[in-house]
Formats: sequence, structure tokens, C-alpha cells
Amino acid sequence: MQKLKQRWEIQKNWQILFPLLGAALTLLTSYFIVQGFVHSFGFNGYAYDWLILIVVTPILYFGLVKFFLWCFKKVENKWKVDYKWEMIAIFIVFALTGSAAGKLAGPLVHWIGLDNENVHGAVYWTLRILLIFPIYQILLVGIGWLFGQYQFFWNFEKKMLKRMGLGVFLK
Repeated sequence: MQKLKQRWEIQKNWQILFPLLGAALTLLTSYFIVQGFVHSFGFNGYAYDWLILIVVTPILYFGLVKFFLWCFKKVENKWKVDYKWEMIAIFIVFALTGSAAGKLAGPLVHWIGLDNENVHGAVYWTLRILLIFPIYQILLVGIGWLFGQYQFFWNFEKKMLKRMGLGVFLK
């Protein structure tokens, strides 16, 4: 445990939540990906589908952990954070925000009254994708605040909007 605390620069016990949450969410993601492939290839319902899940999920999990550690090294000097554990919190916020924005866009398009049944598919998907952007921007700062990273994400948001030529909305 001490080695984990040193590696992620954990000062207080509550901060251990982020590496543990990151590991748990990575394992859950691995399971869902493998389960999706099992169902896509029609292996579900067979006696060996659980065996595929048990064998492939840990392999994918370790592959994803290696990938995320590589990502941490790439952004370590770009992102100005005080402690390494904050990078885990930031990655979790990005993952949750992207997933939530994608999920919320569907019901919002439906609420507006534009469904696949009453508009052309290209119009539906174009509007849905365009709605993801503002939803993502709002959620990014909100979820970042919940994870104690408000300042990082507010600065990130301002920088992104300025680069897109939308900095006028920040005044």
C-alpha cells in the first residue's frame, strides 16, 4: 500500500479512492467490452461464454492499464497538477463526461421531437452529434467540480473555447 501511495503521491487516505476507482472502472470497462464481443459474435448462451469472459477480461484489463499508464506519461508534463493521483481523477472525469454526454444526447433529441422515425437518419445523427458538444462542455466542468478538479477543467474549457474561436462567450 505504501508503494501505491508513493507512486501516485497520495498525501491523505481519502485520495486512495482515485487509484482504486480507476482500477475498478477499468475492470468494469474490460468486462463490458468483452461481453459486447461475446454477444456480437453469438457466443452468448453457450456453456463456454463465461469462460471467455473470465479469460479475456483480465487480459484486456492489463492491456488497458498499460495503455493508461502510457497516456499518463504522455500528459504528465502538459497538465499542470500538483499530484499524480489528480491525473487519475482527470481521466475518470473525461471518461464519465464523454459517456454521459453521448447518453444524454439521445433523450434530448427525442424530447425536441426528432426521432429516427420522423426525420431522416442523417439529420437525426447530425443533430445528436451537434448536441453532444454543448452537453459535454457543461458536464465537463460540473463533473470536474464533483471530483475536485474544477480549476483544471475550467482552465481546460477556456483554452478549448478560445482555440475554437468561441472565446467571446467567456466574457
